[in-house]
Amino acid sequence: MAPPFVFPQILRALEEDPEDNHRLFAQNIVDVSSLRSSDLEEFVKGVSFDLSDRELFCIEDQDVFDRVYSLVRSFSSLPPYCKCNLVESLRSNLSVLLPNVDSISRSAQDQEDEVPIIDRITSHRNALKIYTFFLLTIVMAEESCISAVDSTKVPARGRKKQTVQSWNWEPQRGRMLNLIANSLEINLSLLFGSTDLDENYLSFIVKNSFSLFENAAILKDAEAKDALCRIIGASATKYHYIVQSCASVMHLIHKYDFAVVHVADAVARAESKYSDGTLAVTIIRDIGRTDPKAYVKDTVGADNVGRFLVELADRLPKVMSTNVGVLVPHFGGESYKIRNALVGVLGKLVAKAFNDAEGDVSSKSLRLRTKQAMLEILLERCRDVSAYTRSRVLQVWAELCEEHSVSIGLWNEVASISAGRLEDKSAIVRKSALNLLITMLQHNPFGPQLRIASFEATLEQYKRKLNELEPSLPTEQSSKEPTSDGDSCSGDGEIDDLHLEVTNTIHQDSLPDSCQPEYGEDISEKDVSVPDIGNLEQTKALIASLEAGLRFSKCMSASMPILVQLMASSSASDVENAILLLMRCKQFQIDGAEACLRKILPLAFSQDKSIYEAVENAFISIYIRKNPVDTAKQLLNLAIDSNIGDQAALEFIVNALVSKSEISSSTISALWDFFCFNINGTTAVQSRGALSILCMAAKSSSRILGSHIQDIIDIGFGRWAKVEPLLARSACTAIQRLSEEDRKKLLLSSGSRLFGILESLITGNWLPENIFYATADKAISAIYMIHPTPETLASTIIKNSLSTVFDVVGHDQAQDDTDDTNVDILTTVQVSKLSRFLFVISHIAMNQLVYIESCIQKIRRQKTRKDKAAAESQNTDGNLGETQENNSINAELGLAASDDALLDTLAERAEREIVTGGSGEKNLIGDCATFLTKLCRKFSLLQKHPELQASAMLALCRFMIIDASFCESNLQLLFTVVENAPSEIVRSNCTLSLGDLAVRFPNLLEPWTENMYARLRDASVSVRKNAVLVLSHLILNDMMKVKGHINEMAICIEDDVERISSLAKLFFHELSKKGSNPIYNLLPDILGQLSNRNLKRESFCNVMQFLIGSIKKDKQMEALVEKLCNRFSGVTDTKQWEYISYSLSLLTFTEKGIKKLIDSFKSYEHALAEDLVTENFRSIINKGKKFAKPELKACIEEFEEKLNKFHMEKKEQEETARNAQDHIEKTKTMESLAVPNVSDSEIVDPSMEEAGDSSVASESEEEPSDDSEEESDSEQCGTANPHSLNQKTSSGEEGESESKRSDMKRGNRTESSSSIRRNPRSEGKETECVEAESGQVAQTSKELFYKL
Repeated sequence: MAPPFVFPQILRALEEDPEDNHRLFAQNIVDVSSLRSSDLEEFVKGVSFDLSDRELFCIEDQDVFDRVYSLVRSFSSLPPYCKCNLVESLRSNLSVLLPNVDSISRSAQDQEDEVPIIDRITSHRNALKIYTFFLLTIVMAEESCISAVDSTKVPARGRKKQTVQSWNWEPQRGRMLNLIANSLEINLSLLFGSTDLDENYLSFIVKNSFSLFENAAILKDAEAKDALCRIIGASATKYHYIVQSCASVMHLIHKYDFAVVHVADAVARAESKYSDGTLAVTIIRDIGRTDPKAYVKDTVGADNVGRFLVELADRLPKVMSTNVGVLVPHFGGESYKIRNALVGVLGKLVAKAFNDAEGDVSSKSLRLRTKQAMLEILLERCRDVSAYTRSRVLQVWAELCEEHSVSIGLWNEVASISAGRLEDKSAIVRKSALNLLITMLQHNPFGPQLRIASFEATLEQYKRKLNELEPSLPTEQSSKEPTSDGDSCSGDGEIDDLHLEVTNTIHQDSLPDSCQPEYGEDISEKDVSVPDIGNLEQTKALIASLEAGLRFSKCMSASMPILVQLMASSSASDVENAILLLMRCKQFQIDGAEACLRKILPLAFSQDKSIYEAVENAFISIYIRKNPVDTAKQLLNLAIDSNIGDQAALEFIVNALVSKSEISSSTISALWDFFCFNINGTTAVQSRGALSILCMAAKSSSRILGSHIQDIIDIGFGRWAKVEPLLARSACTAIQRLSEEDRKKLLLSSGSRLFGILESLITGNWLPENIFYATADKAISAIYMIHPTPETLASTIIKNSLSTVFDVVGHDQAQDDTDDTNVDILTTVQVSKLSRFLFVISHIAMNQLVYIESCIQKIRRQKTRKDKAAAESQNTDGNLGETQENNSINAELGLAASDDALLDTLAERAEREIVTGGSGEKNLIGDCATFLTKLCRKFSLLQKHPELQASAMLALCRFMIIDASFCESNLQLLFTVVENAPSEIVRSNCTLSLGDLAVRFPNLLEPWTENMYARLRDASVSVRKNAVLVLSHLILNDMMKVKGHINEMAICIEDDVERISSLAKLFFHELSKKGSNPIYNLLPDILGQLSNRNLKRESFCNVMQFLIGSIKKDKQMEALVEKLCNRFSGVTDTKQWEYISYSLSLLTFTEKGIKKLIDSFKSYEHALAEDLVTENFRSIINKGKKFAKPELKACIEEFEEKLNKFHMEKKEQEETARNAQDHIEKTKTMESLAVPNVSDSEIVDPSMEEAGDSSVASESEEEPSDDSEEESDSEQCGTANPHSLNQKTSSGEEGESESKRSDMKRGNRTESSSSIRRNPRSEGKETECVEAESGQVAQTSKELFYKL
C-alpha cells in the first residue's frame, strides 16, 4: 500500500525527502524542459496511457506519480497538445473516481472482512487528494501564466490570439473546477472518517478558490464562477470551514469591488442549498462588530461592504432581518457609505422580508413591529447630516413605492418629507426628492385624478352616508372585531379597491402622459350619487382612505411654488426633474400644475441643451397631441393667456417645432379654421390666438401665410376687430411676416385698401387707449415693411393726426380763462389725443431711421453684387492684366473709398433731416420736435398729467436717439426728468432710453456716467431694476467702460428686492467671464468705496464674499493679497482696517499668498491693535495650516506668534496711553478744585492785576474743561476787572460777599458751583452771561453780575 499523500505548502515541497518516510513524495523527477519535442510527446503519451489503461489508483505508484509531478511542475512550458492530454487524463480519472465512493459504502455493508475495505478507502482518499492537488495546481499555474502575459504585453490585450490560449483553456478550467466542486458535494465522510475533512485538504482547496475569486476574468466565466461558489459554499457550510472562509470573504469584499456581487451569490447559494445560513450570519456579525471608525479611513472597503450587505439582503432577506440588529449601531458611525448601505438594507427587508403570511398571531405581530421600526428608521434617516444618505433614503422610498410596500397610513408622511426635501441645500437630494414625488404620483393608491374638489365632494357624500349608518347599527355588530390597523393601512388591500370603485377607475402602475379632462367631469357627475358600501367598517375605512387621498393632493398642490423656484435653479437636474414632476402633476390634475407649467416657456432660451430639450419634450407631450384640432386649440389658448415674455418663448418653440415638422400641416389647417371661424363656437379671442400662432409658425415657413392673405385683411381688420381690437395688431404682425413674393401680390391686389385701413388704425379713435399704442406700433412697422415709398404715407398720417389734436387745442385756449371745469374736461380729451400723436410721430421717426439704414444696406449689397459681376466678366485671359492695372489705379486714386464715403455722407444727411433738417425748408417732424422740447420743459403742467409726461418723454428720447445735435441739447433736460419726475413710469422709461442713447452716442453720454449709475439708488423698484439691466447690457457688451462707480452695482447685490439682487449677481458672474476677470482689478477700488459708504457690516461682508468668490485664479488671489495689504498704509480709520482684513480672510491662500502676507507685515502692523483685525488674520492662519507643508507650517506658526505678540504690545501701548490721559485729566481736575486759603483783603491779586488777566474761581463739582470754545460758552459767567471790582464795592456789599464766600467754603465742596472767569479778549466790553448752577454759589454769582 502506498504511503499517504500530504498536501504540501508549495509544489516544490514534494521533492523534499520526508524524515519519517510516511508520506508520498517525488523521487525520480524528469527534467521535461530538456526533452526534445518528440521525446516530450512520447513522454506525455506514456503518462496518459498509464492513467487511462491502469486502475484509478495508479496515481499512487511512485513511477506514475513522479512522471505526473514532472509534467505538472513544468506545465507552463508544455506545448498545447501536451497540456490538453495531461489535463484530460487527470480530469477523466477523477470524474470516474468520484462515483466509486458510493460503491465503497455499499461494499462495506456486504463485505465480511474489513481489511480490504480499509485499503480501498485509503487508496480512494489518497487518489482523491492527488488528483485534486494536481488539477488545482494546473489551474493556478495556467492562470498565473495568463496574468503574467497580460501584464507584460499591454498593447496586445485587445487581440484575440494569444499563445497561451491557443488550446482553448477556458472550457477546460470550468470543467476542472466543476469536478472539484462535485468532489466536495458527495459523501466524503467514509473516506475521511467524519464530516470534518482533512484540514490540509480543505485549506488547499479553499485557499486557491478564493485566490481565483480575485481574478475578474474568471468571474466573468459563468461556469467557473458557479463552480467556485459551490466550492466555497460546501467548504464553509457542509464541512464547517466557517472561520477561515469568513476571513477570506471579508478580505475579498474589502479589496476587490468586482467580487462583491459574486461573493454575495456564493453566500446565498450556500444557504439555499444546505438550508444553513451560518456563513451569512457569521459575516453579518463580523461586519457588525467592526469599529465604525475603521470604515471612515477605509472608504473603498466601506463602499464594498455596503454593497455586499445590500446584495445579501436582496438574496437572503429573512436571514438579514433576524441579524440586522447588529448593524443598526453603525447608523451612529461617521461613514456615510455604511449608512447608505444600511438604508438600502432596510429598504430590501421592508419589501421582501415580511411578505410571509404564515405563522401565528404573535409572530405576525412581531413581524409588523419589526417592519414598523425599520420604517421609522428610514423616516428618521431623511434628516441625516450627509446629503448622500438623505438622497439614498429618498431613493429607497421610491423603490418601496414601486413595490407597493408603503401603506396608506404612511403615504402622506413620506410625501410631506419628500416635499420638504425639495428645498434641501444639496442638488442630489433635491433630485431624489423630485424623483420620489414622481414615483408616488405614478403609483399612488388614490386613483388617476387627484383634484382637491373631487376628493372633498366624495368625502362629504360618504360622511353623510356614515352618519346615516351609525344610528341603524345593530347592537350585536358592535361586538365584532374592528379592522386591524395593518389591513386598513395596506397599500394594496381592500381600501384601495373600494376607493377605486368610487372613482370608477382602475389604478395602473403607469398612466399615459396625455391628460384626460373629461375624466374629471365624469367624476364630478358621479359624486352626486355615491355607491352604497353597506358595511359600517368598510365605510369608515373608505373615508379614512379618502381623507388620506385629500391630504396627499393638498401636499402636492402646496409644493407647486417650490417647483417654480426649482425651475430657476442653476442646476440642470433640478430644472429637468421639476419639469417632469409638473408634467406628472398635470396628468393627475393636481391643482396649480397647469399654471406652473406655463412658466417653463422662458426656459426655452436656456443655454443648457439638456434644459431646452426637456422644455421641448414637455411642450410636445402636453400641447402637441395626435388630434390636430385639439393641438390647435391648446396652442391658441396658450397664446391667448401668455404675456409678452411667454409669447417670445412660445414663438421660439413653435418656430423650432415647425422646422422639425413636429407641428403637422393638419394642425396648421386647423389653426386656419379657427381663425376663419370655420369651427363652431369659435370666438374672436380664439381667432386672434390662432393668428398669433400662425404668425409664429410663419417665421420658420413664410409660405404658411401666403394662401390666406385676403382672409387676414378681411377678418383681421374687419368687423371682428371691433369685437377683439387685438386682432388688428395680430393682423399687422401677419402682414410683416409675409414673404417677398406674397408682399408683391398683396400690393398689386389690395395695396391701397390695406394702407387705408392701416392709416385709419393710426389716426382713428376707435381703438381703446390700452390697445392703441401696441396696434399703432405694428401698423407703422407694417407700412414701412411693405410700402414702396413709406415716407409719403407717413407724412399724411402725421398731418391727419396733428389736425385731430390741435383743433381741440385751439378751442381749449379760447375758454382757458372762463370756465375751469370745462377746461379740465377739454384738457383731458386733448391729453389723450396729444399722447397718441406724440407716440405716432416718434415711432414714425424711428421707423424712418431704420428705413434709411435698410436702404443704405440695400445699396451696398447691390454695389457689391455689381462689382463682383463686373470683376467676373472682365477676368478673362485676354484682359486680366488690364483689369488688375485698372484696379490698382482706382485703389491709388481712392475711387472705391470715395464711393463709400459719399454713401456715408448721404446716409448721415438723411438721418439728420429727420429731426433737425438739413436746409431752410420746413421739416414736419423737426417742427414737432421743437414743440416737444418746450412741452417737456413745462414741469408743472406735466406733473398734473403723468400719462402725457410719459408719452412726451418717450417721444423726446426717440428723437434724441435719431439726431446727435438734438440729443446733446436735451441731455440736461432728460437727466433732470429722470432724477426728479414724480412718476416712476416716466423715470423707468427714461432709464431704459439712456441705454439706447449710450449705444447710439457713447461720447455724448460719457460725461453723464455718474448720473446713470445714480439710478441704482432710486426709490422705485422698477427704476432700479431697469438701471441694473441697462448698465449690465452696456458694460458686458463693451459699450461703457467700467469706471469708479461700479461700487453702486455692487451694493445692489444686497438690494431688498430679490429680483434686483439676482440681476446684480448675474452681472458680476458674467463680468467675471470676460477676459482676465475685470473684477480682480476692480475689487480694491470697490472695497475702498464700500468702506466709505454707510453700509451695514453684514451687507458689506455679503458683497465682498460674493465678489471674491468670482475670482478663481491663484495668481490673481496672490496679487490681491499684496494689493489689500498695501491699502492698510493709506488708511487711518479702524472700520476700514476691519473691512480690509475681512476681505483678506475671504481670499483663497496658496503658499505664495501666505508668504506675501508674511512679507507685508510692516504695512498692517499698526492695525493689529484692533481685536477684529487680529481675528481675521488668525482665520487666515488657520486656513493656511490645513494645506501647509511642514516647512511652510513652521513659517505660519512663527508668523502667528509674531502676530499675537504685536497685538498684545499694541493693546498694552493703547492701555498705557489711555491711563496717562486719564491721569492728566484727574490732575487738572484736582488743581481746579483746590481753593487757596486767603483773607478777605486778598480777593484781588496784584500780580494778576499787573499781568492784565485775572480770574476768581469758585469750587465746582464738574471737571474743569480745557480752553475749548464750547465749554467756555456754556459755563462762562460774568467777568470783570478785579481792581475795579475792589474800588466800586462798598464795605457792606463787600462784607455780604465775604460772608457768602465764607459760607461756601465751609459747605460741602462736592456741591455744584459756578466759576467767574475773565475773558481777556472781551475786556472793557459788555459781559456775556452764562447760566450759573444751583445753591448759594449761583445766587452769589448773580448778585456779583448785577452789581458789576
